[in-house]
Amino acid sequence: MVMVWICACLALGLRFDLSLSSVPIEYAREVWKYGLLQMAVVSLIFYVGHLYAIMWGVSGIREMMQVLLACLVAALAQSVGILLFDARMPRSYYVLWFVLMSGAAMSGRVSFQVLQKITDRINRFLEKSIPPRVMIIGAGKAGTLILREMKASEKVHGYPVCLIDDDKDKQGRVIDGVSIVGDRKDIARIVREKEIDEIYVAIPTASPEDIKDILKICQGTGCQVKILPGVYQIMNGEVTISRLRKVEIEDLLGREPVNVNLDEIMGYVKGKVVLVTGGGGSIGSELCRQLAGHKVKQLIIFDIYENNAYEIQQELKRKYPHLDLVVLIGSVRNTNRLDYLFRTYRPDIVYHAAAHKHVPLMEDSPNEAIKNNVLGTYKTARAAIKYKAKRFILISTDKAVNPTNIMGASKRLCEMVVQMSNQKSSTEFVAVRFGNVLGSNGSVIPLFKQQIESGGPVTVTHKDIIRYFMTIPEAVSLVIQAGAYAKGGEIFVLNMGNPVRILDMAENLIRLSGYEPYKDIDICFTGLRPGEKLYEELLMDEEGLQKTVNDRIFIGKPIEMDYDRFERALNRLGEAALSETANVRWIVHELVPEYHYKNMDSDIAAAEAAASRDSAVTPLNPERFAVHKKIAMYNLGVK
Repeated sequence: MVMVWICACLALGLRFDLSLSSVPIEYAREVWKYGLLQMAVVSLIFYVGHLYAIMWGVSGIREMMQVLLACLVAALAQSVGILLFDARMPRSYYVLWFVLMSGAAMSGRVSFQVLQKITDRINRFLEKSIPPRVMIIGAGKAGTLILREMKASEKVHGYPVCLIDDDKDKQGRVIDGVSIVGDRKDIARIVREKEIDEIYVAIPTASPEDIKDILKICQGTGCQVKILPGVYQIMNGEVTISRLRKVEIEDLLGREPVNVNLDEIMGYVKGKVVLVTGGGGSIGSELCRQLAGHKVKQLIIFDIYENNAYEIQQELKRKYPHLDLVVLIGSVRNTNRLDYLFRTYRPDIVYHAAAHKHVPLMEDSPNEAIKNNVLGTYKTARAAIKYKAKRFILISTDKAVNPTNIMGASKRLCEMVVQMSNQKSSTEFVAVRFGNVLGSNGSVIPLFKQQIESGGPVTVTHKDIIRYFMTIPEAVSLVIQAGAYAKGGEIFVLNMGNPVRILDMAENLIRLSGYEPYKDIDICFTGLRPGEKLYEELLMDEEGLQKTVNDRIFIGKPIEMDYDRFERALNRLGEAALSETANVRWIVHELVPEYHYKNMDSDIAAAEAAASRDSAVTPLNPERFAVHKKIAMYNLGVK
């Protein structure tokens, strides 16, 4: 209010070149006479314009425009008021008063931010706590929003030092007092010169290849890196610092994700009763999320582990309150439980995700892999046939190809069960084969993160081990599309791009966490675990490739086999596993000849030796020797 009167006096003085003797007495009298009224009118206009309600500590351009508008209205009101009171003032007075009043109102309010920043700096100096110096990559809309939020509270979010952008037209310009100092090639140099502590990547519209390239450059800086997840954040107006997350390893895969239009292919589940076995697991729960939003008649989640089943049940109830959801606890190994489930709910479509998947654990408990994976799939498939389910989709793995572990061999047997079942029924049976899933239960990435957080070392089994990787949504989209393409008997395979070296993943995660591999966090090699291969394959030599409408999805041709003989052997394998035979691997090898395991040669030698001992007691001709060899192998568990 005081500034209203001071600006009036100063405007009149400027009109007459700040010469008091030159100011006509009648003008000075009008300023003095109407000073108090002018204060009241301006205060009222500012109140109506909500200028007293604005939080000036976080104000920006919009708030400054409100000040300008309020001052303009006040200047117009002043000129109208003076005319109504039949007074006279120089015409330039009104313009000068508007300019001076706008400047005074703005500077008074901006001074709040200036004072706040000075106070923050003094407090930081006294507390000896220095906020991290931050580089923002991306000077577009997302980067600008992140920058302004940081400027509003540097103590909380850090101090924005500079911006990086590949657009040559932006370089050298300034946004909110922060300069755009170069492109991605300059990142390493600028980090050193400006002593950057953290890097925020705020370019959600960039391609995966560009993100991978930028993140690789950032890794070499030793800075902690955070990234804004995706373009939808801008579309939804959700670009805030809280949306920034630590860089995940999938950001470094550098390939386009598998895109599937679920609305186009989900027609086959609309109005259907859908069963998801293992529905509480990583893949199973994501399947349930996708299916729940596409008008299934009823969704049945079947899982042995009640905690996971409960979590997905509560999530789906919140998001889809009108969904007909059934959650049942039970095992796919239990024939009676499966019979009750299928008899009661009559599912049209079955997604079979229930399985033991942990390779080293299954090597220590091979019979459990057979019981749960092979017999569980066989029993679920028989129930689907008995109660006339329309489709059955098996979740398989690349470890089923030329397996060296019992888990992979068991999943290969599951694929064979699916192909056999397809031949013997009207139900359409298919399998979906893909590689390691990032973020799934048992994935190597969470283990690496835990080891980094605890100070290391990070353990890698072998320096040359490589794996194919995909995200959970990609895996699920493939499974769903397989159901749409299914004609029966196919094994669907995803083209997952180039495999990734596990050692590179470990080093990248360490760098992205702000540490230097082998210096801050050590990496040690533990040796290949039982049944583990250096690399995985997606197809066996016998399988051909057939294209589908999606150029990232292929179909492997079924391998011909005697299905009746296979089913008889499968029943004998089940008996052996249930009786806890010690030699179940040899039996699996008889069914899956491409399965080779560590002690296979000693099992063969034992069978040969037993047959030879028989022949030493009773001389045998070659034919009788062969018979006794089979008997000895039978005693070893091979039927």
